[in-house]
Amino acid sequence: MTQRLSTLSILVPTYEEGLAFFVDQLGFDLIEYTDQGHKRWIKVAPKGAETAFLIAKATTPEQVAAIGHQGGGRVWLILETDDFARDHAAYIAAGITFEEDPRHESYGTVAVFNDPFGNRWDLIEFA
Repeated sequence: MTQRLSTLSILVPTYEEGLAFFVDQLGFDLIEYTDQGHKRWIKVAPKGAETAFLIAKATTPEQVAAIGHQGGGRVWLILETDDFARDHAAYIAAGITFEEDPRHESYGTVAVFNDPFGNRWDLIEFA
């Protein structure tokens, strides 16, 4: 049996805010956009990635409260790059807020950034 993790849902306040961040700021590809009337099926992914995000608009009070807290305050999203300096500079130019300066660790170069929803991410180039 073969399995793979294909898609993760990420809660956002509105579809437009999700698209603005993932596509406009991070430069992810828009993989699929289907308006189902009562909701939209919107998938985005980094260029060449196998795993995508489903942009999920929060619709209940519980979902709204969970926006930005899906990782419980920890870094829970790790975005691997093949050129840390290039992407770090591009993200700063696109208005991404980093919590720290880049760190050089034994496992690679990394810096934590925040999305506009409150999630914490690692941008990392593994050694």
